[in-house]
Amino acid sequence: MLATDQAPARRTPTPRRGGRPSRAAAEQLGTRILDVATELFLAEGYGATSIEAIARRARIAKRTLYSRFDDKAELFGAVVHRMVERMRPSDDTGLFAGGPLDEILTRLAGFILRAALSPPALALLRVILAEATRFPELAAVVTERGGSREAVTRIAALLERAASAGELAIENAPFAAAQFLQMVVSLPQRRALGLGAPMTPPELDGWARDTVGLFLNGCRVRPRR
Repeated sequence: MLATDQAPARRTPTPRRGGRPSRAAAEQLGTRILDVATELFLAEGYGATSIEAIARRARIAKRTLYSRFDDKAELFGAVVHRMVERMRPSDDTGLFAGGPLDEILTRLAGFILRAALSPPALALLRVILAEATRFPELAAVVTERGGSREAVTRIAALLERAASAGELAIENAPFAAAQFLQMVVSLPQRRALGLGAPMTPPELDGWARDTVGLFLNGCRVRPRR
C-alpha cells in the first residue's frame, strides 16, 4: 500500500480554552479560596489580611476572587459560615428530641460547649474580639452567619412548647433562649481565652448540668399560695 493510501493519523484534540470552568473545578477553586482565607484570617487577623494576599496565596487573580465575593467582609462571612457548619453534627435531630426538657437542654449545653471551646472557634473569637472595634462589620457578619440566631430560634421553640404545656412560666421565649446560651457559654469561653484556668472536661459536664438546673428553676411555674 502506498503512503498516499494510508488513513491520515488522528490528531489529539486541542483542549478548549476559555469559557466556564467545570462544576468540579469551580468547587475546587471555591474550597481553595476559603481554605486560604481561613488560614490567613485566623493567623494574621481581619485587618492585616488583604484580598491581594488571599489571591496571591491561592494562586488566582484578584478579579477571580471578586467574581465570587463582593468584598473582604463577604469573604469573611463565608469563612465564618463554613466553620460553623463544620462544627455541627451531620444530623442534629437527636440533640433536640427525646427525654424530658432538662435532659434535652443538658445535651444541647454539652454540645454547645464542645463547639464553642474548640480550637477553631476560639481562634475565630480572638480575631473578632481583637478587631470588632475597628471593623464593626464583623459583628454583623458573625450575627448573620455565626449560627447563634438559629440556635436561639430552635431553643425558643423547645421553651415555648414547655410553656404551652404549663411546665414553664415564660413570656418571651427567644429572650430566654438567648440568656440560656449566654449562661452556658460565657464563663467557660472566657476561661478558655486565658481569663482564668480552662475548665476540665468533668468541670464542663458539671457546668452544663448545673446551668440547666439553675435556668429551669428560674423559669418553672410557681404554685400559688
